[in-house]
Amino acid sequence: MYHLAGQPGVVELKGAYEDKHAVHLVMELCAGGELFDRIIAKGHYTEHAASSLLRTIVEIIHTCHSMGVIHRDLKPENFLLLSKDEHAPLKATDFGLSVFFKEGLHQFLHCCSLLELIIIVVINGVPISGEVFRDIVGSAYYIAPEVLKRSYGPEADIWSIGVMLYILLCGHGIFNSILRGHVDFSSEPWSRISHGAKDLVRRMLHSDPKQRISAYDVLNHPWIKEDGEAPDTPLDNAVLGRLKQFRAMNQFKKAALRVIAGCLSEEEIRGLKEMFKSMDSDNSGTITVDELRKGLAKKGTKLTEAEVQQLMEAADADGNGTIDYEEFITATMHMNRMDREEHLYTAFQYFDKDNSGYITIEELEQALREKGLMDGREIKDIISEVDADNDGRINYTEFVAMMRKGDPEANPKKRRDVVL
Repeated sequence: MYHLAGQPGVVELKGAYEDKHAVHLVMELCAGGELFDRIIAKGHYTEHAASSLLRTIVEIIHTCHSMGVIHRDLKPENFLLLSKDEHAPLKATDFGLSVFFKEGLHQFLHCCSLLELIIIVVINGVPISGEVFRDIVGSAYYIAPEVLKRSYGPEADIWSIGVMLYILLCGHGIFNSILRGHVDFSSEPWSRISHGAKDLVRRMLHSDPKQRISAYDVLNHPWIKEDGEAPDTPLDNAVLGRLKQFRAMNQFKKAALRVIAGCLSEEEIRGLKEMFKSMDSDNSGTITVDELRKGLAKKGTKLTEAEVQQLMEAADADGNGTIDYEEFITATMHMNRMDREEHLYTAFQYFDKDNSGYITIEELEQALREKGLMDGREIKDIISEVDADNDGRINYTEFVAMMRKGDPEANPKKRRDVVL
């Protein structure tokens, strides 16, 4: 953080203080909310706006890369607005997984002559290929395929930003593309998205990092330039709606799972407590991704690196890179398919305050406000998304469908059993 001090797009580290228990970092206050908040608050959205946001993000990361830093955990939550002001600057945060790296010769090809390249290699000792990293870090939704293969460099940051651009343009993510190496433009609203936007998405999400566009070249792409070709016509309103749901839905599901976790018997909890202790090999009170991987392997569970990262991302509710006890109970409960009918019904009853058989907007708002999760605007978006019969409330069938949506545990054809 001190290395990046003074860069306008990077959150400022004000000071570091250590006591016998921990190191405390005092960071610049960013009171304006997350990246998507700016879009949703305006109520309208264009490709030009997406282009402008992405340009700011890439400028920040281009600065980091030029100073020899890879962020390694780029996602919308790690870009905050400095204030509530409409024109507040965007700041990159959470450099906890960032590392220094040595650039390879290819980083200089766009700006140097042959003689200069020879000098860079011979005199400065720059390797032909850049430094390669092998530890698997980051957030599963935004992680580049080469990270899962344990061989990556700064190009992984470009992939993550490419996923963010994909979400900005259509309102939903592409996690499966990480494994397939394919970007889907067949669904709506892509038929109405400009060729330039799709071209940039393809270049940023190229499965081969050597072929992936660099931050420098992204900034010179016609679609992203300040006076470039990104159209100023509004995107489909459905995109804005999906962005709202994208932010809100995971919180609702996690809240429901925490309710279920709280309903487990002492006998069930005892087993999970022992499991947590066995995985927490250093007795730190938290489980790292490496401890999770090894712990699952000891229990006979064979998962791919992508699946381990996906479990870590799902369990790590506060996004600090580790799983604490409460998060572990919720996650292992879910992995064991503890979301059985009786547990789901218990969770439903928690939200259905008056036992009417329906969750109303008021009841959902009350339950989620108690947990400090979201505001009334987002709650209305959830009701709209889950309310299949459009009666303005959520019945039990709709609640169960929401909980199991996108969950491989609910689909036997997609399920990979986790044996604990």
